[in-house]
Amino acid sequence: MKIAVEGCAHGELEQIYNTLELIEKRQNIKVDLLICCGDFQATRNVNDLSSMAVPQKYRQLCTFYKYYTGKLIAPVLTIFIGGNHEASNHLQELSYGGWAAPNIYYMGLASVINVGGIRIGGISGIYKPKDYMRGRHEKPPYNEFTKRSIYHVRQLEVFRLKQLKEPIDIMLSHDWPQGIEKYGNVKQLVKYKPFLKEDIKEGKLGSIPNRELLHELKPKYWFAAHLHCKFAAIVNHTPTETDEKEIKITKFLSLDKCLPQKRFLQILDIPHDDSKPIDLAYDLEWLSVLHLTNHLLNSNTNIYYLPGPSVDERYDFTPTDEEKTTVLKMFSNNLIISNNFIKLGNYKTKTNPQTTKFCNTLRVDDPFALVLGHWPGYSLFFDKQEDEDSVTDSTYSSFLNSTVCSNNDNELNETIETTPKTQFVLPEPKNDTVDINTDGESLLNNFNIATANISTDESKYEDSNIKNNCTSQIFAEENSTNHSPSKKMCLKRRNYLNMNDNDSE
Repeated sequence: MKIAVEGCAHGELEQIYNTLELIEKRQNIKVDLLICCGDFQATRNVNDLSSMAVPQKYRQLCTFYKYYTGKLIAPVLTIFIGGNHEASNHLQELSYGGWAAPNIYYMGLASVINVGGIRIGGISGIYKPKDYMRGRHEKPPYNEFTKRSIYHVRQLEVFRLKQLKEPIDIMLSHDWPQGIEKYGNVKQLVKYKPFLKEDIKEGKLGSIPNRELLHELKPKYWFAAHLHCKFAAIVNHTPTETDEKEIKITKFLSLDKCLPQKRFLQILDIPHDDSKPIDLAYDLEWLSVLHLTNHLLNSNTNIYYLPGPSVDERYDFTPTDEEKTTVLKMFSNNLIISNNFIKLGNYKTKTNPQTTKFCNTLRVDDPFALVLGHWPGYSLFFDKQEDEDSVTDSTYSSFLNSTVCSNNDNELNETIETTPKTQFVLPEPKNDTVDINTDGESLLNNFNIATANISTDESKYEDSNIKNNCTSQIFAEENSTNHSPSKKMCLKRRNYLNMNDNDSE
């Protein structure tokens, strides 16, 4: 299969296709698939420009809208991931992937798909430590903070990709894996990009999560962009016991942005199964991971923690054969991605019908719908024979767990009055329970509230706020009728003790 790899598109889609057509004529070949590694700028109209975190002079409509409206048709099947210069309000509608335009497929926040037997994984955005452990709380209209934080990689996407055990042929990211420069010609890189020298020296160049994924997944190829230069590297992975002494190699390639005299496009010939058509198909293992980890969705601004070996709950979500069979039945044994693109003017909801259909089929929540306050799969989780208050479906619970506490008293009172009342039963207190009249300092000492992971730029969170939030989650007055609004709302959230709340943001 002939695959064309492109670096940063920056909205110049028409120019990319024209260049591709010229290469096909010169070399007498036919490209089967085009891969774009971020900064795609899928702007549908001028309104989308306001969601892009770029200087005013770069807020240009460019040429994607021509393919979105049908004025032009993409001449080759195209897939892309997101970068840090995107029409975020458009891409947020397609959190799990979908058609951004006819024959142009966005891979979502993170995903794995199959094209003609080639397994392609991808993760969108760039890494920023301050947002990595937060929930996906952003929603339009974005402010100057959220229009940037929305494209920052989050831990959940990385956690999900780490559950994969089946081999990955191609992995896509926008920023580079940390330390990748050590496997290539670093002198040439510094000569072309002198400002990278200091970051390389301090080990700051690249993404830490991408480095972890590189050595965990060990794909055959890894394509990236972001730094606007062509750079190649070969990574020899150290064999593990599960590798059976087999030496695995990853060929890394990063390309420039689409400009004259820039090396932004390269065509590779990658072996594939000739018996399979070059169509897009969902990946069964990835779908199963999404289904199994749906309850981990979080739409809070606070820092939260994912399950690990030290907790008394499942933390390894690599799907079993039985779990994959269950998911396959949800899709009626057909994983081909249907061509169900729909233009903005043809649907009135804020959520995209493509995502709604996907989530209903897989029985998961739409992250965008959750942050908007919608309950997209509401009808899925209530049996007509049951009372709604008795439902304990994990997907339904995930929305409650991701509810952000509000500081608006009127909003809280309204919520309390309109929310159906259900009996909340707490276990009997243990003999060693701390007296609630104990001062705040001893309470913190007793429960070992950890604040070591709070970054210095978040020092605005006072210790007293953390104490109060934790106290409201641990102690509920069983017989008192004077419930404070903050306790009512906090009881709906996932009970993470080691977290840093920023609910007022």
